[in-house]
Amino acid sequence: MKVLMFGWEFPPNNRGGLGTACYGLTKGLAKNNVDITFVLPKKNSQHDHINLIVTDELQIENKKMKNIYVDSFLAAYSTEDEYKISLASYKKMLQGNGKEGDVYGKNLKEEVHRYAEKAKIIADFEDFDVIHCHDWMTYLAGINAKKKSGKPLVCHIHATTFDRTGGNVNQYVYEIEKKGMEAADKVIAVSNYTKDVVVTKYGIPEEKVLVVHNGIEFENKVSSKIKDDDKIVLFLGRLTIQKGPDYFLDTARKVLEHIPNTKFVVAGTGDMYGRMIHRAAELGIGNKVLFTGHLKGNDVDKAYQMADLYVMPSVSEPFGITPLESLKNNTPVVISKTSGVSEVLPNSLKVDFWDTDEMTNKIVSVLHYNNLHSALVENGQEDVKRLSWVSAARKTKQVYESVM
Repeated sequence: MKVLMFGWEFPPNNRGGLGTACYGLTKGLAKNNVDITFVLPKKNSQHDHINLIVTDELQIENKKMKNIYVDSFLAAYSTEDEYKISLASYKKMLQGNGKEGDVYGKNLKEEVHRYAEKAKIIADFEDFDVIHCHDWMTYLAGINAKKKSGKPLVCHIHATTFDRTGGNVNQYVYEIEKKGMEAADKVIAVSNYTKDVVVTKYGIPEEKVLVVHNGIEFENKVSSKIKDDDKIVLFLGRLTIQKGPDYFLDTARKVLEHIPNTKFVVAGTGDMYGRMIHRAAELGIGNKVLFTGHLKGNDVDKAYQMADLYVMPSVSEPFGITPLESLKNNTPVVISKTSGVSEVLPNSLKVDFWDTDEMTNKIVSVLHYNNLHSALVENGQEDVKRLSWVSAARKTKQVYESVM
């Protein structure tokens, strides 16, 4: 089986869970004997031809995955300021050749449409049985590829504009999401929580939406806890309204009233980064909060291993891979009830994101009672062991087979 897959980020060039999920799923599909051609936007600093489509190969699970890169400035979650910096750097590289309006769009919307146009060319030359698109930035590309090839389309919902904006829907994104879901032969949702949003908010027939929970690569890790009298509580994720970092800081202040020797680590970047630093200062806990910026690779595992507890206070989380990563690293979790991952972690502590008093109680209990801490780790790891990318890929392959 051959799949033409459109994504927007992929390790090591990823900022959020989307890239992590795509990597895990492709590895699982490789083990299920599925050949993948993965299309990505990528900033291209090696060529001065800004319309290039570049191909190479990546080794995954003893199989060669073909990568196709569509030259692009922007990536998921880029801010306007980051875009301006990228544009300035690129224009400097070209020694003044080219203007801001030449081919490259001035914003993410135009880059999405340019990416979709390249999909027509790619669909003309590639050999594939099914088209698989991840999140709204790729849906127009998937629709174009379907029109060009006549092959079935599967749209994978990792998050919606309702999740990312805290309910303040971006109408432009909403319309693309709805258009993609309607054009798709099948829709994959990462949780029942997300399926409900797709059915109720977008009017997609329930029988068209299938749930495939995300997985994780589980292996026994050697914990590298820091010998310190201080307790460490971790937040790891994008600093944006969807992830609830403001609730994390409000809770931190309350926890410190009970356990003063607690430190809080905030790992990640995003549009609320500066605001969160100021907020910590306003709450009088600036000396108790460490902002690390974005972490990658082994540093992510080290952050989990360093912590006594990981907290995910998301306002709306379609799935949420980070709690699985935390438990894999022997660190218990407190997670928001409004998350897909809460469906597959029955032995973890759950809380309403807005209830900072209850969140405080749960955090204090885990930090104070060693037996509770140990039980949450042990039982949580048993939950995680049941979630593999191979299993998720097997279900995804069944979706492919149903539309072929």
